[in-house]
Amino acid sequence: MKNGKILVVGGAGYIGSHVVMELIKHGWDVVILDNFSTGNIRLVHPDACLVKGTLDDVNLLDQLFAEHKFSAVMHFAAFSQVAESVREPLRYYRNNISGTINLLEAMIRHSILYFIFSSTAAVYGDPECIPILETHPCRPSNPYGRTKLMIEHLLSDCDAAHGFRYMTLRYFNAAGADESGTIGEMHNPETHLIPIVLEAAAGLREHVYLYGTDYSTPDGTCIRDYIHVSDLAGAHLLALKTLLNNGKSNIYNVGNETGYSVKEVIEKAEEIVGKRIPVIETNRRPGDPATLIASSEKIRMELGWTPSYGSLDAMILTAWNWLAQSNRSNNAKSYQKRQA
Repeated sequence: MKNGKILVVGGAGYIGSHVVMELIKHGWDVVILDNFSTGNIRLVHPDACLVKGTLDDVNLLDQLFAEHKFSAVMHFAAFSQVAESVREPLRYYRNNISGTINLLEAMIRHSILYFIFSSTAAVYGDPECIPILETHPCRPSNPYGRTKLMIEHLLSDCDAAHGFRYMTLRYFNAAGADESGTIGEMHNPETHLIPIVLEAAAGLREHVYLYGTDYSTPDGTCIRDYIHVSDLAGAHLLALKTLLNNGKSNIYNVGNETGYSVKEVIEKAEEIVGKRIPVIETNRRPGDPATLIASSEKIRMELGWTPSYGSLDAMILTAWNWLAQSNRSNNAKSYQKRQA
């Protein structure tokens, strides 16, 4: 029995594709809207309806909402690279904020008032205390984080003005891949640490750049809270269920409440793949806080969320399995056979 229909904007991307998989697994019909600027056709679920388009196309949005009776909309279509946002802030403000305004206006015109928003720990900036609670002051240190925080304010104002209901999930560092190995991280260029490290292990790149070794952390490298992408997808389904059962608008952190440094991630990857990974130390990237670790107590207590893939091992192993099965690395496939 079908639950209803969800529009997933950015459903051909890394996180969006995993959420689509979970939605379909749990009986939802899904329409994906994606312009493939960062998404990939290989990540599109075969049972989803795919519409190629952009949030700049207001006529397309009106057509979608007129043709489909959506229960809710999930939004994953933001640009998300911190360093790039520092270099090209106007591109980020145009895509992330203007695109979201177009989407919200179309939803309100068509009386679709339930929204799940993909936000980020970058809204906090340099934290005053660890772990970070949702009540922590938001002082983002880069344009990417500022665009996400502005959208959070937009959603709050739409709630007050239009009876609009939303769930905002502030992600920490998404990692890993679906355990089936059929979808995973696939950026071009890749900017996330774990896939970069594994690509170096598989011979797909010459080395890993280590950006900064002089942070105020035990080993001098940045510490991040990594959350498995399948656990993140599960959090979206819980947020959707709560919202559609007369839940109030809310904001939740989604992380594992455990931090790993860049060096620790590299060492764990070396342990799993059984080889040394070449590293080049270089300068810090602008806009990178030293430590980001979540408090996820609120989503655990209020929505009953419990991660199933909490260990760093699980995140790296599933990412390595995806690299092997995606036919992008003979070395990775050879390693997988040795482990069988």
